[in-house]
Amino acid sequence: MFKIRTATSTDIPAMSALLDGLFSIEQDFQPNGEKQMKALKMLLLQPDRACLLVACDHDGDVIGMVSAQLVISTAEGGPSAWIEDMVVRKEYRGQGIGRKLLEQALAWASKKGATRAQLLVDLDNEPALGYYRHLGWQETRLAARRIRLPGHDNSPE
Repeated sequence: MFKIRTATSTDIPAMSALLDGLFSIEQDFQPNGEKQMKALKMLLLQPDRACLLVACDHDGDVIGMVSAQLVISTAEGGPSAWIEDMVVRKEYRGQGIGRKLLEQALAWASKKGATRAQLLVDLDNEPALGYYRHLGWQETRLAARRIRLPGHDNSPE
């Protein structure tokens, strides 16, 4: 039994702990509680452009999360949604929590006018690749690239 709701500032420590687990298995990111909490606060302050959802167990403890952010897509001619930070605590996986989190994030994006959603998956995370494939997410021919901008803290994420 679980409940999906919009995250609040009191959920930030629990969400940061979930992100620690997620980022510890991804090669491109490193857990950094300070940066994670800063970013989560920023997302909460932009409800028109970002959606941050949590799944809670029957005791109200945060057991999963997902975020969605709107960008303008020239290919779509309007808003598109970036889905990020999709994670469910290991002992709660396989119960439909991730699916419900994604469904609600996608419903939010659609309500905001987004016509497409996209996400990044670590290519070494075979369970995640299979999970998204199972849910109908299509692979693309695009590959992500990144660069650090000068004048900012360039320590690992």
